[in-house]
Amino acid sequence: MDFKLEQLTQPERWLELGLPVVLKIAVAFLIFFLGRFIVRMAVKVLRSVMHRANADPTLTGFLCNVAYGLGYALVVISALGQIGINTNSLAAVVGGAALAVGLALQGQLSAFAAGVLLILFRPFRVGDLVAAGGVSGTVEEIKIIHTVLRTADNQEVIVPNNTITAATITNYSARNTRRLDITIGIDYDADLKLAKSILQEIVLNHPKVLKSPAPTVQVRGLGPSSVDFAVCPWAKTAEWGDVQSDLLEQIKLRFDAEGIAIPYPQMDLHLRSDDERKTLPVENRI
Repeated sequence: MDFKLEQLTQPERWLELGLPVVLKIAVAFLIFFLGRFIVRMAVKVLRSVMHRANADPTLTGFLCNVAYGLGYALVVISALGQIGINTNSLAAVVGGAALAVGLALQGQLSAFAAGVLLILFRPFRVGDLVAAGGVSGTVEEIKIIHTVLRTADNQEVIVPNNTITAATITNYSARNTRRLDITIGIDYDADLKLAKSILQEIVLNHPKVLKSPAPTVQVRGLGPSSVDFAVCPWAKTAEWGDVQSDLLEQIKLRFDAEGIAIPYPQMDLHLRSDDERKTLPVENRI
């Protein structure tokens, strides 16, 4: 190669030495501009797909920005590698910085990942009544980091999304209908058949109790101080609380009118006199 260069003129030497460098630079620029165009088109397609899937706008914007940043970094590193620059150290620096940021924002990233899962799989929606993250309330807003719940007493509770996904989620609004499980106890001396017929009459005649599935009234068990009935009617989810309250009130009033006692815990004590060797019954109600 040196012998050939000695035989060339000065312009020919410059051309012989500079042509490979110019070609590498040209290829690097081609990689950069073409790669940037491809990244932009890919992000545009991703945004369009997520928009058609009705994805959350916050999630869409974040994922598109992340995809563009990663793609752009890959294009730059590829272009620099083409012109002979060692990109291993650059990749190591970028990786180290990403690791440091990830460790510093570990909790936030966990909440973000949980928010992505909530938005994608939608175990609940805005307006649903749920029990999640140890809090019960109506969903006001689902954000990428946290979810806002409004409790029954009108308090606003902000729950981190990672707390929600780490525990059981109960969505009371997921179904249109909901069953009531009401336990009613009557005294052992009360008329069992009369009490059962009254309970059946009340639930069957209530206007907000659904006819299908049919309500059931059954003896659930024989407790220490009462015979327990299981009253299980169905109602619309939005009317569940009102129906339960109304049924309890009607049952109490009817039982009082019919002379059917609802017992409360009580205990019979017997006092023994050592002198007279007699047992004196004493009733003590608790």
